Amino acid sequence: MSNFLFAAAENDAIANCKAGGMGDVVRDVPRQIAERGDTVHVVVPSYGRLHQRGTLIRELNFELRGIPYTAELFEVSPKKPFKNIHHYVIHHPEIEAGGIAHIYHDDPEEPFFTDAIKYFIFCTAAAEAIKIGAFKKLDIVHLHDWHSSLLLFLREYHLGYEVLKDIRFVYSIHNLAIQGIRPFQDNYSSVKNWFPNTRYDEERLMDYRYQDCINLMAVGIRFADAVHTVSPSYKKDVMKPSSSPEFIGGEGLELDLRQANKEGRLFGILNGCNYKNINSEAKGHIYRNTVKAIFRWLQEESKKYKADFLAHTGEKIMKYVGNRPKFIVSSVARLTEQKFYFFKRSPEAFEEILGKLRKVDGIFILLGTGAPEYEELFRDMSYKHDNFIFTNGQSESLIDSMYLESDLYFMPSLFEPCGISQMLSMRNGNPCLVHHTGGLIDTVKHMKTGFGFDGDTYEEKIESMLIAFDLALDLFLNDKPAWKKIQTAAKKARFTWKKSVDEYYSVLYAV
Repeated sequence: MSNFLFAAAENDAIANCKAGGMGDVVRDVPRQIAERGDTVHVVVPSYGRLHQRGTLIRELNFELRGIPYTAELFEVSPKKPFKNIHHYVIHHPEIEAGGIAHIYHDDPEEPFFTDAIKYFIFCTAAAEAIKIGAFKKLDIVHLHDWHSSLLLFLREYHLGYEVLKDIRFVYSIHNLAIQGIRPFQDNYSSVKNWFPNTRYDEERLMDYRYQDCINLMAVGIRFADAVHTVSPSYKKDVMKPSSSPEFIGGEGLELDLRQANKEGRLFGILNGCNYKNINSEAKGHIYRNTVKAIFRWLQEESKKYKADFLAHTGEKIMKYVGNRPKFIVSSVARLTEQKFYFFKRSPEAFEEILGKLRKVDGIFILLGTGAPEYEELFRDMSYKHDNFIFTNGQSESLIDSMYLESDLYFMPSLFEPCGISQMLSMRNGNPCLVHHTGGLIDTVKHMKTGFGFDGDTYEEKIESMLIAFDLALDLFLNDKPAWKKIQTAAKKARFTWKKSVDEYYSVLYAV
């Protein structure tokens, strides 16, 4: 039997420890490993809060900044216990909660300044825990994104952690664009400040653009025994240079990724979807759940600045409570450039879609929070268009209702390493309209399980998006048998974690 450690910034198996899709993966993959009879330990930072109901397992003593540090390893209870899985958090006062999901900090003037500090501490504490056998003898350590890649720096250069060289390290890339770039020296949040006594090779660690900086995403790619992208098509994308906005590829790290591929270390394996917990919401509650969510947000102090907008949305939704529109299009996503660049740059194309919907008594529902400029764009659009309902907040029950009751799910991502929203929508029999990029290519087949758009230039992509939307609308209105066939195929499509983890064992874990 094999013994695994997962080290990451997020783990949705424990409460209040998720900001994005990485949390889902770190929740679901260990369950598949445990079902095989192997043991999994999952460790994340405590962020000053997750240890509070945990059990102290060990004190971890190590050195950072040339002085002694003591962190604490707690075992914590998961939301749902599984045999062979143990969940831990590492607590230290300097591992603080950020403003993004109470996990990440946003340092606009000096990106990654605060996050780098907490993940320097977390990774060194995790290395110490491995060294003293807190997780027993490990066979495989699976790291996720730049937040945990420093373990590979320690394995390569830190004389105190040579024991890590006996373990196979796997590195999964969830968001290649977020790279954890920090200076080598002359900064409090720098490698030299935190590891003054460690000798390292700057050339092997540096960012190509900022050569006086370490690139922690690159460290994961350069030093891991196996590197994993979360879909086969995204693996192809990242080995090509980015040419934004027509194409988002390797984000400056394509040479490293090509080298990893040449060395037989790069693998593209599609993320799975959880098919066991299909929506708990009853059908027909989408508008009720919208109103409930709005009333809850109106009572939150943090939402006071947009109380007028929430009231506007509540008034708008009331007319649909007993009068369902003929066609519901929806999107659920964090409001960022990755997810909605096409709408931000070409608002006229989005307005054209709303016009087409208006003619057939259709609406577009968007749920999400995110970048202020995107929130502002969609709030302005909501005031202008009576059939655009922007629910500017987060509500699990409303999200469930949207996946359950939409006729078409819209996912115009600029790039998409894998994507989970399209899988969640498809499992309910809802066709998706997607930009054919990355994992969306691997999951949504044009005119078979949904609709895709693409193009060689930005203008071609926008034109293709509108054509694909017209096609979907026309089939829904005028060719019910064809629409039903696509719905059925979407619902039957299965992207299981069992299949994905079988591949993990074969090539990533090499067990």
